[in-house]
Amino acid sequence: MAAVCNGKLEDSFMVPEIKFTKLFINGDFVDSVSGETYETIDPRSGEPTARIAEGDKEDVDLAVKAAREAFDNGPWPRFPGAGRRRLMMRFADLIDENVEEIAALEALDAGKLFHWLKAVDIPVVAETLRYYAGAADKIHGETLKMTRELQGYTLREPIGVVGIIIPWNYPSNLLFLKVGPALAAGCTVVIKPAEQTPLTALYFAHLAKKAGIPDGVFNVVPGYGHTAGAAISSHMEIDKVTFTGSTEVGRLVMEAAARSNLKPVSLELGGKNPFIVFDDADVGTAANLVLQGSLFNKGEVCVASSRIFVQEGIYEEFSNQLVEKAKTWIVGDPFDPRSNQGPQVDKKQYDKILSYIEIGKAEGATLLTGGKPCGDRGYYIEPTVFSNVEDDMRIAKEEIFGPVISLMKFKTVEEAIRRANATEYGLAAGILTNDLNIANTVSRSIRAGVIWINCYRAFDIDCPYGGYKMSGFGRDFGMQALDQYLQVKSVVTPLYSSPWL
Repeated sequence: MAAVCNGKLEDSFMVPEIKFTKLFINGDFVDSVSGETYETIDPRSGEPTARIAEGDKEDVDLAVKAAREAFDNGPWPRFPGAGRRRLMMRFADLIDENVEEIAALEALDAGKLFHWLKAVDIPVVAETLRYYAGAADKIHGETLKMTRELQGYTLREPIGVVGIIIPWNYPSNLLFLKVGPALAAGCTVVIKPAEQTPLTALYFAHLAKKAGIPDGVFNVVPGYGHTAGAAISSHMEIDKVTFTGSTEVGRLVMEAAARSNLKPVSLELGGKNPFIVFDDADVGTAANLVLQGSLFNKGEVCVASSRIFVQEGIYEEFSNQLVEKAKTWIVGDPFDPRSNQGPQVDKKQYDKILSYIEIGKAEGATLLTGGKPCGDRGYYIEPTVFSNVEDDMRIAKEEIFGPVISLMKFKTVEEAIRRANATEYGLAAGILTNDLNIANTVSRSIRAGVIWINCYRAFDIDCPYGGYKMSGFGRDFGMQALDQYLQVKSVVTPLYSSPWL
């Protein structure tokens, strides 16, 4: 027995009307310069859902021109911080008022669970916007204590026009992790959503206009990475690029930025994240955490716990419980409230995951459950668990980005640390133990941007998030994210006949 496959499309929820399919530039929805469009696909069925205007270099030029004008001469960066805060709060309120439609568009676009989007993801988007709106009037420099007859202070100024390139796995949340601090800082933005998932970004553009965000501040150019994305990365009038996606594409973004105007770049890239379960942990709790950490959002999560290191004393018991829990996982229509897992985002990702499952079997890993397509239509895959995985196998080294779990046995704390760090990535890690000394030692020894102890995927807007090594650099979340959209300027004047320095 494998996971529960429920391939029936849910008819009880009306598929949303897709109202916005054009580019959004300088406050208006417009056709692409070329007139070209492309199809978005419903991953539940593989059938087309809409035709979207396909942005290219010429469209990026127009969007950047609008953003440049809005930054150089428009009101947005010149508003008092309280003015930006007020409009951002209105924007957040409109997101809350339209939560069901936004959630439905994202479920239709990305195959994500509608009930989760409506209850959690989209409300978090609104709260993220409010969080950074609250910072807009609290951006301060500092007075400098100079060593000689000078007085100085610093200004924190908006960096300018920001290019934002986001992936398809969290189209709304990742967008506002970047838009929120950028707008609070006084920047203007040009956004390229993933070509698979443009619908929510275009809907947010409509809400930004409705909220009173000035024209040219918020621009959206759907299109492909090698055209629209490349144009943003290499554009001479964009002052900063922030990108979330694969390490391979992150390299291209960074190279294009360096070859153009040396614009600063922040990158949140791939991960091959370890979850270390020590033998003093409760096995049932551990199995639940690993299941959620690995399979949530059908494994299309950069922090997915895809390498599970289990201490030898509980390895067999843990494996058995994990497999039994995976077999109860319901794979089905994301609009069905019973579903635990929807379809993979598109056929390319679907085929990639299935190919990695075949690689795992060929390399000698033991398939405990899953490993097959789920249903006869759409891009559904059974939750898949491998045991007896070795560190040099491709399924243990390469990011699969799907519902595939690799189990590995270890003996000592030192072994667990060494093997957890034996990866080119460094995004996240989990530790499950009741021993405080082990938790402290391991958390300080693993080279990753976020360590979760006795929990997993425990994000919070106040907690900075980003990677080490080939998982990128720069931080989203928290006030540190704001720094990525600000320049520090020092202002110095001489002192004459001052009684003190």
